[in-house]
Amino acid sequence: MPRSLLLLFLLLPAFAGAGEVRVSGEAGALVLAIENAQAGDVLRLSDNALYLGAIEISVPLTLIGNGATIDGQETGSVITVTAEDVTIRDLTVIGSGSGGDGLDAGITLSKTADRAVVEGNRILGNLIGIDVHGAKDALVARNIIEGRQDGRMNDRGNGIYVWNAPGARVIGNDVRWGRDGVFVNTSKNNEFIGNRFRDLRFAVHYMYANDSVVAGNISEGNHLGYAIMYSDNVLIEGNLSQGDRDHGIMMNYTNKSRVVDNTIQRVGDKCVFIYNAHRNSFEGNLFEGCNIGIHFTAGSERNDISGNAFVGNRTQVKYVGSKWVEWSKDGVGNYWSDHTAFDLNADGIADSAYRPNDIMDQVLWTQPAAKSLLGSPAVQLIRWSQSAFPALLPGGVIDRAPLMQPDLPAIPEWEPIQ
Repeated sequence: MPRSLLLLFLLLPAFAGAGEVRVSGEAGALVLAIENAQAGDVLRLSDNALYLGAIEISVPLTLIGNGATIDGQETGSVITVTAEDVTIRDLTVIGSGSGGDGLDAGITLSKTADRAVVEGNRILGNLIGIDVHGAKDALVARNIIEGRQDGRMNDRGNGIYVWNAPGARVIGNDVRWGRDGVFVNTSKNNEFIGNRFRDLRFAVHYMYANDSVVAGNISEGNHLGYAIMYSDNVLIEGNLSQGDRDHGIMMNYTNKSRVVDNTIQRVGDKCVFIYNAHRNSFEGNLFEGCNIGIHFTAGSERNDISGNAFVGNRTQVKYVGSKWVEWSKDGVGNYWSDHTAFDLNADGIADSAYRPNDIMDQVLWTQPAAKSLLGSPAVQLIRWSQSAFPALLPGGVIDRAPLMQPDLPAIPEWEPIQ
């Protein structure tokens, strides 16, 4: 068949004037369809077909997979988008390369791919799942992304990489395996909402990204839930970290942010690790069943911590400092499951202050060998004296208005992607 007739057959419109092109599963058909597409066209792939070779989309169009698979054959990124206003939907994307300076991806949205939409796809076994690399106002929604499981975790790619992509929204994705679920670097005004992350290093790894939202996400069985670093004005709200290995939330050089209504449960080490983070607000969170509820260190100052529930942590607070830090605000403190107290006027506030640590705790944190002295009468006398005469305490956390009952946040639930 002459090439011109073959091309006409491959690009036959579904109906006249509709701008919709059905693309056969024959070799080269998809590349020809993209080369000849007009702005606004809809390319509809054949049901469950297999298309080989990496592709580049350089014209505004909609690519609908109908369950078809594009296999990049382990060379570069499988799909690279360079045009504005491109939509990619209902595809399976496999077979990215392993190089490209570590940026080979299932789908790459370049810096000219503004307002791209990537939704409802299966992106499996690529180095990076989706790389939002400079594209403004992109939407990445309801995708199933499964990264690699071979080699060291730190050598794998991220599920979703957001670099210098203002306005990007990552919503309702299911991300598993690979390195980090979402890695954000040098961006702003982003939203990461309602995603699920499993079997990763970090669920969300966040650096130099201001004025953004991390809300309603689920982190299960990762090394660390939400690592928020070197960023200002971040809202971390309504997330779940359950069964993560090290920390539920880590805030490092993060300032003027809000941590609200999150649930951190059964994390192996610390529910929250605050390191050199200032002027943040922690409200309405549940920190439960961790080795340490909050580890608060490195000169972190002017943080408001009130209305939270600390339940069943082996150590509720680890803080080494010589001055008193008040953990109540406007007459409202936190709930502490190990605080035995009365509430004679029934106002919901305990009649006695809560001090989570004493001088012996600080000695043990700085000199672990001192554990051998814990059962000695001298140590018991010091602890009794400090509990009876709080003025003897050297400083630390104090909650002068502890709550009698916890106010527990709602826990996000995952609805599987169909």
